[in-house]
Amino acid sequence: MDWDQEVDACGLLCPLPVLRARKRLLAMTPGEVLRIQATDPAAVIDIPHFCAEAGHLLLEQTDKDGTQTYFIRRG
Repeated sequence: MDWDQEVDACGLLCPLPVLRARKRLLAMTPGEVLRIQATDPAAVIDIPHFCAEAGHLLLEQTDKDGTQTYFIRRG
């Protein structure tokens, strides 16, 4: 999947992955895609919840070897 911007939140704990994603998404244009990587186990719950509450679309969510990757379309 193609993306416009990226955030590496590996090694950061809740709530930092969501806060970093929020800050980057605010600077993006609606329709652009953000790729975020995180290792925080809570991100599996936090990021989808954040997207639903903030009006962004979670396009894809994967987990490989403890690193989660999310693709979020800016709403």
